[in-house]
Amino acid sequence: MSPAVAHEGGNRQSLDRAVLGWMGESDWHEDEERFDALAQGLFAHQFRHCPPYARFARARGITPENIASWRDIPAVPAGAFKEIALRGFPSARIVKTFRTSGTSGQKRGELHLDTLALYEASLLASLEKLLLPDRVDPGGEGPRPGRTHIRVLAPSASEAPDSSLSHMFQILIETLGSEASGFDVVDGHLRVESLIHQLRDAQDREEPVVLCGTAFSFVHLIENLEAQGLGFRCPPGSRIMETGGFKGRSREMSREGLYAALEHRLGIPPAHILNQYGMTELGSQFYDSIRVDPNGPRRKLGPPWARIRLLDPETGQAAAPGEAGIVVVHDLANTGSVAAIQTADLGCWVAGPDGEPEGFEILGRRAGAEARGCSIAADEMLGSVA
Repeated sequence: MSPAVAHEGGNRQSLDRAVLGWMGESDWHEDEERFDALAQGLFAHQFRHCPPYARFARARGITPENIASWRDIPAVPAGAFKEIALRGFPSARIVKTFRTSGTSGQKRGELHLDTLALYEASLLASLEKLLLPDRVDPGGEGPRPGRTHIRVLAPSASEAPDSSLSHMFQILIETLGSEASGFDVVDGHLRVESLIHQLRDAQDREEPVVLCGTAFSFVHLIENLEAQGLGFRCPPGSRIMETGGFKGRSREMSREGLYAALEHRLGIPPAHILNQYGMTELGSQFYDSIRVDPNGPRRKLGPPWARIRLLDPETGQAAAPGEAGIVVVHDLANTGSVAAIQTADLGCWVAGPDGEPEGFEILGRRAGAEARGCSIAADEMLGSVA
């Protein structure tokens, strides 16, 4: 699809089909022409069908007719999702609404979806490629047979229906999880004894286990294991996926400190612990590179239908190599809302052997920005265990 065709003939249905087709391809590679055409076509659609976004773009002198590439598409601050419904379809067509974490009385951002097809296709493709690459047949014939023992230190989607994170974990378990898979936060409590039983059983059976949850859910697990003097040697192939920030409501823990404690108590080395970078407002996520490139620098990688820009906080121009920049995400999975989102995070490019950027690193929140809600919510919620 050329940019001209995307502008003139692209509609939501054809754009969805094109993006879904890309998500179904097992061979990931950066296709700049393809991304640019789809991104410009999607901007034209969202400009026409999401009036608040059109006003935002026009105020900056930007329309689908005067952009040269996807990098010219204006990015909406993530905070705008707390103030207004950013969607390109009538409210009657909403099938799911995800909300950002927040305390009582606090405004929460909302992502409205009229289909879950792109959201779920994007998350599964990224999980298989970046978290569970050993499940994929190297011959390119798809997932290997058999399912994975997955334990989730978060509530299920039925208990937290507006949590995008819980929905992601639910889809992961339904698609790839074994019968032993399940959720270990129930009624706001981390079921430590049940999880200990699962870990002991996996250790005895020499069955790899995948543990998923927010960073602070793992802090609470470690504290409980320390209090009981317990430790495990999770079988080879086990891994951890943690997400959210490392700052709770009243305390902070370094990533290095958490990973060292996880290795000590669970026997899972840092090379098998991945951080996920995602947001409720996005349809795609980014993961540490450590499973697909164990010898390279740890950096965030994402699917080819999502791109990152880093902008200088002072000038709004592209951040210089080695300098911190505001993270802007262009995510083609967001066909029903706004595809270009400016986050409240700072990041920097990570160079590969040839000196060119091959991923990015998150440095933290911008000064004055709210701490990541899901970690704070987990820290508060898991103050008691069962």
